[in-house]
Amino acid sequence: MSELEALQVALAAEHAAVHVYGVLGAQTSRTAQPALAAALGDAYTQHRARRDRAIADVRDLGGTPVGPEAAYDLPERLGDPAVVTQRARELEEDAARTYAFVVSSTTGERRARAIVDLSDAAVRGLAFGARPETLPGLD
Repeated sequence: MSELEALQVALAAEHAAVHVYGVLGAQTSRTAQPALAAALGDAYTQHRARRDRAIADVRDLGGTPVGPEAAYDLPERLGDPAVVTQRARELEEDAARTYAFVVSSTTGERRARAIVDLSDAAVRGLAFGARPETLPGLD
């Protein structure tokens, strides 16, 4: 797969993360679950920055960035902190897999950034209850 195609895959994943984190954050009480709300807000901000960078990278390579989907999978019980935490963990596990793929499909500065993004997703996933892995993103 080309570097451009890999970046499009990452962009599509970031569109999903931004949307889902926005919904999860909006359904989490900052009063009742301050730590969870803060973690969701931080994740939203990080994924939004990655999405914007992916758009710029795709354009730099002469591509037309893929747009967001019309809808994404959301849990039914958005008011349940355990359900929200599980969905956030799944998002970070998906991000780790996506960036492991980008690492294998890119070179130079883009690969170095993908390594940082992979590490960040793995560490952020731990905050949402993921299990530590020797090689995150490679199931």
